[in-house]
Amino acid sequence: MASAQLKAIRDAVPSVPLLIGEVVSAQGDALRIQTPDGGLYSARGSATVGNRVFFRPGGAEEGAAAAGSFVEIEV
Repeated sequence: MASAQLKAIRDAVPSVPLLIGEVVSAQGDALRIQTPDGGLYSARGSATVGNRVFFRPGGAEEGAAAAGSFVEIEV
């Protein structure tokens, strides 16, 4: 019973997190994206330099993110 519940939780949580960042370099579909904490990641997509996007590290850009201030909320 407990293992089935644990599997259901693991299946519900994505293995690669969805992050937000600003495109700092774009060459073809290869993007370099900087997160608010200063991390640099690679992803594929069609965004241009200066765009804020949602993305998965090593994966793809998943869409435009709203402009505004970054707020970190610890749970």
